[in-house]
Amino acid sequence: MVEKFVGTWKMVSSENFDDYMKAIGVGFATRQVGNRTKPNLIVTVDDQGIICMKSQSAFKTTEIRFKLNEPFDETTADDRKTRTVVSMENGKLVQTQSWDGKETNIEREITDGKLIAKCIMGDVIAVRTYVKEA
Repeated sequence: MVEKFVGTWKMVSSENFDDYMKAIGVGFATRQVGNRTKPNLIVTVDDQGIICMKSQSAFKTTEIRFKLNEPFDETTADDRKTRTVVSMENGKLVQTQSWDGKETNIEREITDGKLIAKCIMGDVIAVRTYVKEA
């Protein structure tokens, strides 16, 4: 099921990301950089079932390696230290980050050949759209 996410994905649009970053507590300077950054998302799966998601940009590259449904410690691009778990739910790759009594979800799904990432914090939703590179 996760195989459809494998590949290199180039961001083509980002909506409401500044409000999302504010909602999770990202400071002004980091938000300015975050709003201008258009990262590539590289998803791989090894033969042990370990998934690697790498977000790569001129500003910063972050990488997480995980097995589905197994919690792990993550340091996010904005330097939050989170307890994270990723699961497959109805064809979506759902990443739940918990820190300081807060929780956010990033739901990734493939729609019309595009990878749509919905970043959700309370009632704030950002939508980031990626297309697969050849």
